[in-house]
Amino acid sequence: MEVSHTAPRAASRHGGRLDRARQAAPQVFERLRNAILALELPPGSPLSRAELAAQFGVSSTPVRDALMRLEEEGLVDVFPQHATVVSRVDVGRAQQAHFLRQALELEIVRLLAESRDPSLIIRLDHAIALQQQFARAGDFESFMAADNDFHAQLYAAAGKQELWTLVRSRSGHIDRLRRLHLPSPGKAQNILRHHKLITRAVEAGDADAAQRHLRTHLSGTLSELDTIRARHPEYLSD
Repeated sequence: MEVSHTAPRAASRHGGRLDRARQAAPQVFERLRNAILALELPPGSPLSRAELAAQFGVSSTPVRDALMRLEEEGLVDVFPQHATVVSRVDVGRAQQAHFLRQALELEIVRLLAESRDPSLIIRLDHAIALQQQFARAGDFESFMAADNDFHAQLYAAAGKQELWTLVRSRSGHIDRLRRLHLPSPGKAQNILRHHKLITRAVEAGDADAAQRHLRTHLSGTLSELDTIRARHPEYLSD
Protein backbone atom coordinates (compact mmCIF):
# COMPACT_ATOMS: atom_id res chain seq x y z
CA MET A 1 0.00 0.00 0.00
CA GLU A 2 1.58 3.26 -1.14
CA VAL A 3 1.07 6.64 0.48
CA SER A 4 -0.64 9.03 -1.89
CA HIS A 5 1.30 12.10 -2.94
CA THR A 6 -1.83 13.85 -4.18
CA ALA A 7 -3.02 16.59 -1.86
CA PRO A 8 -6.81 16.51 -1.43
CA ARG A 9 -8.61 19.81 -1.07
CA ALA A 10 -9.93 18.87 2.37
CA ALA A 11 -10.14 16.03 4.85
CA SER A 12 -12.29 13.66 2.82
CA ARG A 13 -12.74 10.82 5.29
CA HIS A 14 -13.06 13.24 8.19
CA GLY A 15 -15.33 15.75 6.54
CA GLY A 16 -19.07 16.15 6.77
CA ARG A 17 -21.36 17.79 9.22
CA LEU A 18 -20.49 18.00 12.89
CA ASP A 19 -22.25 16.78 16.01
CA ARG A 20 -24.36 19.73 17.10
CA ALA A 21 -24.34 18.47 20.70
CA ARG A 22 -20.61 19.25 20.91
CA GLN A 23 -18.62 22.43 20.41
CA ALA A 24 -17.61 22.87 16.81
CA ALA A 25 -13.97 23.98 17.10
CA PRO A 26 -12.69 20.83 18.89
CA GLN A 27 -14.42 18.64 16.31
CA VAL A 28 -12.91 20.55 13.39
CA PHE A 29 -9.52 20.32 15.08
CA GLU A 30 -9.84 16.56 15.67
CA ARG A 31 -10.93 15.82 12.12
CA LEU A 32 -8.24 17.94 10.51
CA ARG A 33 -5.57 16.59 12.85
CA ASN A 34 -6.59 13.01 12.08
CA ALA A 35 -6.49 13.72 8.37
CA ILE A 36 -3.04 15.30 8.65
CA LEU A 37 -1.64 12.39 10.68
CA ALA A 38 -3.13 9.89 8.23
CA LEU A 39 -1.55 11.85 5.36
CA GLU A 40 -4.97 12.35 3.77
CA LEU A 41 -3.81 15.95 4.01
CA PRO A 42 -0.10 15.56 3.20
CA PRO A 43 2.52 18.27 3.72
CA GLY A 44 1.91 21.23 1.47
CA SER A 45 -1.87 20.78 1.29
CA PRO A 46 -3.64 24.16 1.27
CA LEU A 47 -6.33 24.72 3.89
CA SER A 48 -8.91 27.30 2.92
CA ARG A 49 -10.92 28.66 5.82
CA ALA A 50 -13.90 29.35 3.59
CA GLU A 51 -13.86 25.87 2.06
CA LEU A 52 -13.45 24.19 5.45
CA ALA A 53 -16.29 26.22 6.94
CA ALA A 54 -18.54 25.15 4.07
CA GLN A 55 -17.42 21.54 4.34
CA PHE A 56 -18.15 21.32 8.06
CA GLY A 57 -21.21 23.55 7.97
CA VAL A 58 -19.87 26.09 10.47
CA SER A 59 -18.86 29.74 10.58
CA SER A 60 -15.25 30.79 10.10
CA THR A 61 -14.62 31.13 13.85
CA PRO A 62 -14.41 27.39 14.74
CA VAL A 63 -12.20 26.84 11.71
CA ARG A 64 -9.90 29.69 12.76
CA ASP A 65 -9.68 28.30 16.31
CA ALA A 66 -8.93 24.79 15.03
CA LEU A 67 -6.20 26.05 12.72
CA MET A 68 -4.63 27.99 15.60
CA ARG A 69 -4.42 24.79 17.65
CA LEU A 70 -2.91 22.94 14.72
CA GLU A 71 -0.37 25.74 14.31
CA GLU A 72 0.56 25.41 18.00
CA GLU A 73 1.32 21.72 17.40
CA GLY A 74 3.36 22.64 14.34
CA LEU A 75 1.05 20.76 11.99
CA VAL A 76 0.14 23.76 9.84
CA ASP A 77 2.02 26.83 8.68
CA VAL A 78 0.01 30.05 8.64
CA PHE A 79 1.10 32.82 6.29
CA PRO A 80 -1.00 35.88 7.24
CA GLN A 81 -3.05 37.34 4.41
CA HIS A 82 -1.73 34.62 2.13
CA ALA A 83 -2.37 30.95 2.92
CA THR A 84 -2.48 28.18 5.49
CA VAL A 85 -0.83 24.90 4.49
CA VAL A 86 -0.09 21.59 6.16
CA SER A 87 3.48 21.74 7.45
CA ARG A 88 6.30 19.46 6.44
CA VAL A 89 7.34 16.82 8.95
CA ASP A 90 9.80 18.47 11.33
CA VAL A 91 12.45 15.86 12.12
CA GLY A 92 13.68 17.79 15.15
CA ARG A 93 10.21 17.85 16.68
CA ALA A 94 9.80 14.16 15.90
CA GLN A 95 13.03 13.37 17.73
CA GLN A 96 11.98 15.40 20.76
CA ALA A 97 8.59 13.66 20.88
CA HIS A 98 10.37 10.31 20.73
CA PHE A 99 12.66 11.32 23.61
CA LEU A 100 9.69 12.36 25.75
CA ARG A 101 7.68 9.24 25.02
CA GLN A 102 10.58 6.88 25.60
CA ALA A 103 11.47 8.49 28.93
CA LEU A 104 7.89 8.14 30.17
CA GLU A 105 7.12 4.69 28.84
CA LEU A 106 10.33 3.10 30.10
CA GLU A 107 9.25 4.00 33.63
CA ILE A 108 5.66 2.98 32.97
CA VAL A 109 6.48 -0.54 31.76
CA ARG A 110 8.82 -1.04 34.72
CA LEU A 111 6.02 -0.03 37.08
CA LEU A 112 3.56 -2.33 35.33
CA ALA A 113 5.94 -5.29 35.31
CA GLU A 114 6.40 -4.87 39.03
CA SER A 115 2.64 -4.67 39.69
CA ARG A 116 1.66 -7.59 37.36
CA ASP A 117 -2.03 -6.89 36.72
CA PRO A 118 -3.67 -9.84 34.87
CA SER A 119 -6.53 -7.67 33.61
CA LEU A 120 -4.04 -5.40 31.84
CA ILE A 121 -2.59 -8.38 29.97
CA ILE A 122 -6.07 -9.26 28.71
CA ARG A 123 -6.55 -5.72 27.40
CA LEU A 124 -3.12 -5.63 25.76
CA ASP A 125 -3.69 -8.99 24.08
CA HIS A 126 -7.02 -7.70 22.77
CA ALA A 127 -5.34 -4.63 21.28
CA ILE A 128 -2.72 -6.86 19.65
CA ALA A 129 -5.42 -9.14 18.20
CA LEU A 130 -7.13 -6.13 16.65
CA GLN A 131 -3.86 -4.96 15.15
CA GLN A 132 -3.33 -8.38 13.62
CA GLN A 133 -6.72 -8.16 11.93
CA PHE A 134 -6.03 -4.69 10.58
CA ALA A 135 -2.55 -5.69 9.38
CA ARG A 136 -3.98 -8.62 7.43
CA ALA A 137 -6.58 -6.31 5.88
CA GLY A 138 -3.99 -3.65 5.01
CA ASP A 139 -6.00 -1.10 7.00
CA PHE A 140 -3.17 1.11 8.20
CA GLU A 141 -5.35 3.81 9.76
CA SER A 142 -7.15 1.31 11.99
CA PHE A 143 -3.82 -0.40 12.67
CA MET A 144 -2.35 2.86 13.97
CA ALA A 145 -5.44 3.51 16.08
CA ALA A 146 -5.05 0.07 17.68
CA ASP A 147 -1.33 0.76 18.12
CA ASN A 148 -2.18 3.93 20.03
CA ASP A 149 -4.76 2.03 22.08
CA PHE A 150 -2.08 -0.47 23.12
CA HIS A 151 0.10 2.32 24.48
CA ALA A 152 -2.86 4.18 25.99
CA GLN A 153 -3.63 1.02 27.97
CA LEU A 154 -0.14 1.16 29.48
CA TYR A 155 -0.58 4.76 30.64
CA ALA A 156 -4.08 4.09 31.99
CA ALA A 157 -2.98 1.03 33.92
CA ALA A 158 -0.22 3.10 35.52
CA GLY A 159 -2.65 5.91 36.37
CA LYS A 160 -0.86 8.30 33.99
CA GLN A 161 -3.65 9.17 31.55
CA GLU A 162 -2.79 12.88 31.60
CA LEU A 163 0.73 12.07 30.48
CA TRP A 164 -0.70 10.13 27.54
CA THR A 165 -2.68 13.24 26.59
CA LEU A 166 0.56 15.25 26.76
CA VAL A 167 2.42 12.71 24.62
CA ARG A 168 -0.33 12.68 22.01
CA SER A 169 -0.29 16.48 21.76
CA ARG A 170 3.45 16.38 21.01
CA SER A 171 3.41 13.42 18.63
CA GLY A 172 2.10 14.88 15.39
CA HIS A 173 5.45 14.85 13.59
CA ILE A 174 6.64 11.44 14.77
CA ASP A 175 3.21 10.00 13.99
CA ARG A 176 3.47 11.22 10.40
CA LEU A 177 6.90 9.64 10.11
CA ARG A 178 5.42 6.38 11.39
CA ARG A 179 2.61 6.62 8.87
CA LEU A 180 5.12 7.11 6.07
CA HIS A 181 7.12 4.11 7.30
CA LEU A 182 4.21 1.77 8.06
CA PRO A 183 3.65 0.49 4.49
CA SER A 184 7.27 -0.74 4.36
CA PRO A 185 7.49 -4.55 4.09
CA GLY A 186 7.58 -6.17 7.52
CA LYS A 187 7.00 -2.93 9.48
CA ALA A 188 3.53 -3.84 10.78
CA GLN A 189 4.72 -7.33 11.70
CA ASN A 190 7.66 -5.87 13.64
CA ILE A 191 5.31 -3.63 15.61
CA LEU A 192 3.14 -6.63 16.48
CA ARG A 193 6.16 -8.67 17.50
CA HIS A 194 7.42 -5.91 19.79
CA HIS A 195 3.99 -5.45 21.36
CA LYS A 196 3.83 -9.16 22.10
CA LEU A 197 7.32 -9.14 23.61
CA ILE A 198 6.49 -6.14 25.81
CA THR A 199 3.24 -7.77 26.95
CA ARG A 200 4.85 -11.10 27.78
CA ALA A 201 7.65 -9.36 29.71
CA VAL A 202 5.14 -7.32 31.72
CA GLU A 203 3.11 -10.48 32.34
CA ALA A 204 6.22 -12.27 33.60
CA GLY A 205 7.21 -9.38 35.84
CA ASP A 206 10.48 -8.94 33.94
CA ALA A 207 10.92 -5.16 34.06
CA ASP A 208 14.35 -5.18 32.39
CA ALA A 209 13.07 -7.17 29.41
CA ALA A 210 9.98 -4.97 29.13
CA GLN A 211 12.16 -1.87 28.98
CA ARG A 212 14.55 -3.43 26.49
CA HIS A 213 11.75 -4.42 24.11
CA LEU A 214 10.05 -1.05 24.48
CA ARG A 215 13.24 0.86 23.66
CA THR A 216 13.71 -1.20 20.49
CA HIS A 217 10.05 -0.75 19.59
CA LEU A 218 9.94 3.03 19.94
CA SER A 219 13.20 3.49 18.04
CA GLY A 220 12.05 1.60 14.96
CA THR A 221 10.94 4.54 12.83
CA LEU A 222 13.75 6.97 13.63
CA SER A 223 16.30 4.23 12.94
CA GLU A 224 14.97 4.21 9.35
CA LEU A 225 14.93 7.99 8.98
CA ASP A 226 17.37 8.05 6.06
CA THR A 227 15.22 5.57 4.14
CA ILE A 228 12.05 7.53 4.82
CA ARG A 229 13.76 10.77 3.78
CA ALA A 230 14.99 9.19 0.54
CA ARG A 231 11.48 8.00 -0.32
CA HIS A 232 9.65 11.18 0.67
CA PRO A 233 12.12 14.12 0.52
CA GLU A 234 9.32 16.59 -0.23
CA TYR A 235 7.56 15.73 3.05
CA LEU A 236 10.42 16.20 5.53
CA SER A 237 12.16 19.22 6.99
CA ASP A 238 15.27 19.26 9.22
